[in-house]
Amino acid sequence: VGFTILSMTLSLAVVFMPLAFMQGTIGRLFQEFAITIAAAIVVSGVVSLTLTPMLCSRLLKAPDAVPHGRMYKMSQHVLDSARRLYGVSLEWVMRHRPIVLAVSVAVLVATAGMFNIVPKGLFPSDDTGLLNGTAEAAQGTSFPEMMRLQQIAAARLATDTNVASFTSSVGGYGGSSNQGNFSITLKPQGKRPSADQMVQLLTRRLSGIPGLTVYMSNPPSIRIGGRSSKSQYQYTLRGSDITQLYAEANKFMGRLREIPLLTSVTSDLLNTNPLVMVRIDRQRAASLGVTPLSIEQALANAYNQQQVSTIYTPTNNYWVVMETVPSAQKDASALQQFFVQGQGGRNIPLSDVATFESKVGPLSVAHSGQMASVTISFNLAPNVALGTAVDAVSDAARRFLPATVTGAFSGTAQAFQASQQGMGLLLLITLFIIYLILGILYESFIHPVTILTGLPFAAFGALLALWITGMELGVYGYVGLIMLIGIVMKNAIIMIDFAVAAERDQGMTPAQSIVHAAQVRFRPIMMTTVSAIASTLPIAIGVGASAASRRPLGVVVVGGLAISQVVTLYVTPVFYSYFDELQRWLGRRFTWRRATTEFAV
Repeated sequence: VGFTILSMTLSLAVVFMPLAFMQGTIGRLFQEFAITIAAAIVVSGVVSLTLTPMLCSRLLKAPDAVPHGRMYKMSQHVLDSARRLYGVSLEWVMRHRPIVLAVSVAVLVATAGMFNIVPKGLFPSDDTGLLNGTAEAAQGTSFPEMMRLQQIAAARLATDTNVASFTSSVGGYGGSSNQGNFSITLKPQGKRPSADQMVQLLTRRLSGIPGLTVYMSNPPSIRIGGRSSKSQYQYTLRGSDITQLYAEANKFMGRLREIPLLTSVTSDLLNTNPLVMVRIDRQRAASLGVTPLSIEQALANAYNQQQVSTIYTPTNNYWVVMETVPSAQKDASALQQFFVQGQGGRNIPLSDVATFESKVGPLSVAHSGQMASVTISFNLAPNVALGTAVDAVSDAARRFLPATVTGAFSGTAQAFQASQQGMGLLLLITLFIIYLILGILYESFIHPVTILTGLPFAAFGALLALWITGMELGVYGYVGLIMLIGIVMKNAIIMIDFAVAAERDQGMTPAQSIVHAAQVRFRPIMMTTVSAIASTLPIAIGVGASAASRRPLGVVVVGGLAISQVVTLYVTPVFYSYFDELQRWLGRRFTWRRATTEFAV
């Protein structure tokens, strides 16, 4: 079995190497994983060829020299019965090969259909016991009013028995005083609903406060780029005309709110804040000795909460902050009572040198790539996959956005799009490299294809398991598919390598050699498959804290092996015989053409 071990070691190591060359944030997450697995496989192959034979020669004894218990005899009886039953069924399958071929084609078509049906995502929603909340009041809400609303929301949040603790703060992105934030810690799992259910429960609990809207989200375990937003996923609009950009952003946000797949649709557009434009009459101000700098400093002293001094005590320091009286901060008409310093230290009424205009406008203008931008954020409705929501938003953007306004996903949604493109190419590259390695080892173009024929059945089983469990095909699912490729391919190598040797050394026909190899190698194939399923079953069940994010990996491996193992034991012999006949026919065809050409010459 030396050549078999060499083939399995090289092919398995190659399976994981493309993960080490993935680009972007997703690639950096799995580089260490790929290198570690590949190195461990290579070391295990060396151990299998050196240390394991030595240990067997020292520790193992002849079967007749070891007394076996009742359990051992029973297991041997079960295994022998299974092998005999498998041999009988395999001979029937070999007599009806066209049926197996038709079933294989049907499964290949069904695999493509399952790939379109299974929901797509990036990272599964995890339950870390932490939630984020953003409270937003009307634009222009004063800081005291926002504190009052935030305290009402905090009081409601404190009555929830599923919340262990939380922190509350006022003040949002861009210095806006109409936003507040909550950092919520939930009680341990098992004593409360899931984190996603808690998002819905807390949203309903905090939705009835007049003048306040609260956006709750379950933050992902791994946050990938993007801006700080009130919801989890982001779509960024950019344009050169700010007026048109803001108008189209509001229209597009209204369109997204009509899509039932999305919830908590909001944006970072705060362009209706009340503003007071102070227009200086420069000639009048110059005649009175008032400079624009003095006006700016007077307004800053009144409204900017500037630190002007520090009081030092034996035990502490206190900042001295200067501002106008609270009553003068509530109404813009108080500016009529302000004075600025003129020539000779005289106090000049601000209204004598300036006029006041009330209007609305943005507190700040966000930019992306040196262009003005608006970031629209959204959450997913219950049981909605990220891939479905991304398709819906992209379709809405194509239909409703003008050519002068461009849009693109950012943050986690952008990483999802990149992963969908990169993962498919990665699987193709992996299969191509495996084909090259196996072709070099077997010196054949056909045997590598035979070894890879079981992969569609494995993919069908993996996708079917995801669909039954209601899970998404994300990054962990793709990694599980790559692992599945290695395991299924290993079983085929065990079978085909023995068949090639039997055909070469014992003079058997291809059909006889593959049937003989399948029966002889039945036990090691079942042992490796059962051990692989047993090792990944705890991951599929989701045992342990924060195990939900890794469940798709285990479900893919367990589901793929459970179906592909039964099918591969019958499909691989059939394809081996078909491909061997094809190879012999091609050999005769090319030999006849070459002989004809030489005769003509």
